[in-house]
Amino acid sequence: MTSDSAAVPHPHPADPPPVRRMVPRDRNERHRVATPLELFFDLCFVVAVGQAGRELAHSLAAGHYGEGLRGFVLAFFAIWWAWMNFTWFASAYDCDDVPYRVTTLVQIAGVLILAAGVPRLFEAQDMVLSVTGYVVMRLAMVTQWLRAAASEEGPARGVALRYALGITLCQVGWVVVLLLPHGARPFVIPIGVLAELAVPVWAELRMQTTWHPHHIAERYGLFTLIVLGETVAAATVAVQSGVDEHEGLGRLVPVAIGGLLICFSAWWIYFARPVHEHLRSNRQAFAWGYGHYVVFAAAAAIGTGLEVAVESAVHKAEISATAATGTVTVPTAVYLFTVWLLHSRHTKTGAAQALAPAGAVLVLACTALGGSGVLAAGLVCAAMVAVGVAMHAREA
Repeated sequence: MTSDSAAVPHPHPADPPPVRRMVPRDRNERHRVATPLELFFDLCFVVAVGQAGRELAHSLAAGHYGEGLRGFVLAFFAIWWAWMNFTWFASAYDCDDVPYRVTTLVQIAGVLILAAGVPRLFEAQDMVLSVTGYVVMRLAMVTQWLRAAASEEGPARGVALRYALGITLCQVGWVVVLLLPHGARPFVIPIGVLAELAVPVWAELRMQTTWHPHHIAERYGLFTLIVLGETVAAATVAVQSGVDEHEGLGRLVPVAIGGLLICFSAWWIYFARPVHEHLRSNRQAFAWGYGHYVVFAAAAAIGTGLEVAVESAVHKAEISATAATGTVTVPTAVYLFTVWLLHSRHTKTGAAQALAPAGAVLVLACTALGGSGVLAAGLVCAAMVAVGVAMHAREA
């Protein structure tokens, strides 16, 4: 004779719950953390980040600055914007049932299509494959918002419907862009970008979704970690290639050490203070969330710059040593200043308040040192961390 509990099948922890209404989650929910699906989502998105970084490295090493930066800015916007929209939606509505999971996997498929189109975007300004992947991701997001609207009522339903309508109209616009002559696209694409950025502001004008501050801060922190990890990986491959092909270990060691110090410092500075307590309203959250485009792009560009610096050290790049060093120091300075603007200035006072901006200026000045500039920039970043730790210990 079996007990009642033995007769009832227990689902595997990975099994999703049955299909249910997509209602807002509690904004004060305790112990809200990223789910395995969100982590898988991030890892797949970083594939596209790596692809964009590699193409930018090739362009910069060849001296094609304008073309490379235009392609990178556009490709990274598509990756970041699709990631960000899913992240904030999931923070408010994640129900982790079968339709939710399937729709999220469709978005992952979309970013892989986008990643496959990145080389064409850089080399021939061919946007077809990248835009196709982007539209797949965004229309999948429309179905999520329509599902939320079907479960909501009153103002919350209006928010969901405005999101669905705004995103749909933007995707129609991107398809129209593909039909335009190449010469007209540079004038139309910024309009499309501004329209995309305006959708959340318009949709949540009267009521904000129930995103979870701690969950959002954790999600952004995790994506920062993954992008920095991709940066370290790209630099490692570049150093290995340089050693294997040219046996230029002596010239590569300073770049490798400087690059590691920059990446380690970038991690330390970003996570020096918790930021979720600062995210109290949409006004604060929008500025913080949108500002992370620069943080993520700069973190990815640091890895790109390290690849270029390695190529320059082994005399494979077609640009000067000073220009190659600038591909590392410029994004590093931008990263330091933006993290200060979004994070540090809210928690630091006195002399500590000026630490990151001053460090950014010093890192930028290292560009003038040419071949030894990457190591110098790494030492500046490490010194910033050491001074910050000392100041914090004194305050405590």
